[in-house]
Amino acid sequence: MNNREWFKQAGYGMMAHWGLYSLLGGEYRGRRVRDYAEWIQSYMPIPNAEYEKYAKIFNPVYFDADEWIRLAKECGMQYFVFTSKHHDGFAMFKSEADKYNVVDATPFGRDVVAELGEACYKHGLKFGLYYSQELDWHHPHGGGYDNSAGCSGVSWDNSWDFPDREKKDFSICFNEKIKPQVKEILTKYGELCLIWFDVPHTITKEQSLELNRLVKEYQPDCLINSRIGNGAYDYVSLGDNEYPSEISGGEDADPNSIGGFKYSPYGLYETAGTLNSSWGYKYYDQNWISSEEIIERKEKLNSLGINYLLNIGPDHLGRIPSFSVESLRGAAKVTK
Repeated sequence: MNNREWFKQAGYGMMAHWGLYSLLGGEYRGRRVRDYAEWIQSYMPIPNAEYEKYAKIFNPVYFDADEWIRLAKECGMQYFVFTSKHHDGFAMFKSEADKYNVVDATPFGRDVVAELGEACYKHGLKFGLYYSQELDWHHPHGGGYDNSAGCSGVSWDNSWDFPDREKKDFSICFNEKIKPQVKEILTKYGELCLIWFDVPHTITKEQSLELNRLVKEYQPDCLINSRIGNGAYDYVSLGDNEYPSEISGGEDADPNSIGGFKYSPYGLYETAGTLNSSWGYKYYDQNWISSEEIIERKEKLNSLGINYLLNIGPDHLGRIPSFSVESLRGAAKVTK
């Protein structure tokens, strides 16, 4: 069974947002983020020179890849998607392209992506990786600088360290960091069922197609989500926490917007959702959805042929919040 056939019947998956932002838990110097905790560097905003210090103390001694994947397996998930690099530019894998990564820059010194990939293989779950292909606040030429729409921070790009947008050229970041790191995750961690790209704005059509070609060259069966931008995808990622009553979209929809998508060429759709109000760990956010809500949303999405990718936000020590575990296990118990 190829990945298109598998994805169409997968139904349920787990996502995990975990990185340096988890250390802050949504709070910085007495201030709390408005919504998404993983956007805290932009929301505050925190200079790279300050944010880099968190790498020096990142040591999640309770991280256990086997425990995370066993939970997903027990709860009926068929695949697991992990944030290999989020918008802050910090890679959760050993990268030769940029030493700003969990192996080279932290006392933890372990390749998180490698350990999760091994655990997925061990427990029979498909493995996918999230990668922020445009926003990179650590790189002076990270994208997003041509977008003025609302976001969860002061700007899509790093306008606090690198304010002169006239001098920014995303192609530099794309060639120096994005492409090399995408190649790394495609060639170092075994078979990937998908790559989950995110928030395309500045990226050009040729750059989106170039990433598509790179994925298909090294892993022809690896699926690409619609947030790669410019229509270069295999399946549609609906908006964050989007639970539609029907599949919408069409030929005139904007393929670069998150909610505005064209129909999936292969009839493949997915909604990524949160268990509370944030993707990354936010210690004061107790707005947890119930087991019953998980079941209701999953059944609604699956009835429309849409997979439900449900996110966990582990804390800075690598622990999945108990409220998340209770809701997920409660939903699994009811549906068994």
